[in-house]
Amino acid sequence: MFKKTIVTAVMLMVILTCTDGDVSGPGEGNTEFRDEMRSFVVSISEYGKSQSAGFIVIPQNGQELFTDSGEPDGILQTAYLSAVDAAGREDMFYGYENDNEPTPEEDTQRFADLCVLCEQNGVEVLATDYCWTHSRMDDSYYQNEQYGFISFAADHRELDNIPEYPSSPHNVNGNDITDISRAANFLYLINNGNFPARQAFITAVAATDYDVIIMDLFYNDDAFTAAEIQQLRTKASGGTRLVVCYMSIGEAEDYRYYWQPEWEVNKPSWLGPENPDWPGNYKVYFWDTEWQNIIFGNEDSYMKMIIDAGFDGVYLDIIDAFEYFEDQ
Repeated sequence: MFKKTIVTAVMLMVILTCTDGDVSGPGEGNTEFRDEMRSFVVSISEYGKSQSAGFIVIPQNGQELFTDSGEPDGILQTAYLSAVDAAGREDMFYGYENDNEPTPEEDTQRFADLCVLCEQNGVEVLATDYCWTHSRMDDSYYQNEQYGFISFAADHRELDNIPEYPSSPHNVNGNDITDISRAANFLYLINNGNFPARQAFITAVAATDYDVIIMDLFYNDDAFTAAEIQQLRTKASGGTRLVVCYMSIGEAEDYRYYWQPEWEVNKPSWLGPENPDWPGNYKVYFWDTEWQNIIFGNEDSYMKMIIDAGFDGVYLDIIDAFEYFEDQ
């Protein structure tokens, strides 16, 4: 039996009073939205690990959830900490305000302090910087390594290519990677539309030596099979690697299998406004049971499809959705 998130009275008020342009809810400084996201991730982890031994759970961004205050000196949230195996962080050194530009120093320090806290408590950090100048890509790898973070310098914000530079993955090795803590590098490639066919994508990725592949469940609208994922488990050098599936839990995407055309005019109660920065992506009331049932806990859920496809874990995006609701 999977854990269901309890919708508090405050959360119910939000559901009843939300409109596309206005959200009522806890004011700044309240923790309800953060608690709900922690609970959501913990429930996903419990479900995944109950279905597949050793299943890896990696939330991206939202490192503030690791402590009660969102600050590095806050009280550790141990249930959340123990539920995840690694933590993704975007824009650590490059890309926070503009791609290929350094992240402001105060933001870098805030990200780094929280991510160091993760490392100190057994949670590996996977850092993605967005930069394309070779000197800045080199600097990204160097600076992340000083903190002990595994990193990837993405030269396309769309994450739709295998970078030509460097010619081999940073810290390339022939080791068997059976645990995320043993990885020295990763490839973040979730948009595969530039590959003319699914086998072309599989062949290109299989020919790399990355220790971890983060990819999408689908090519076009068809899910990759367990046999296809198995083809990706061996690095070009012969060592084994981990294959992890991307999944957004803080926004709904209108190109996913679960999307219903009628939602454009008759939205479900958990569906919020469209993200103006990413057309086709919609805010969700992530604490709502109907949305969570789409994500995990049953035979028709997104997570079950990922597990059945043979992925080693899941990479959870839009963890920081709680910030949107706090800001309202």
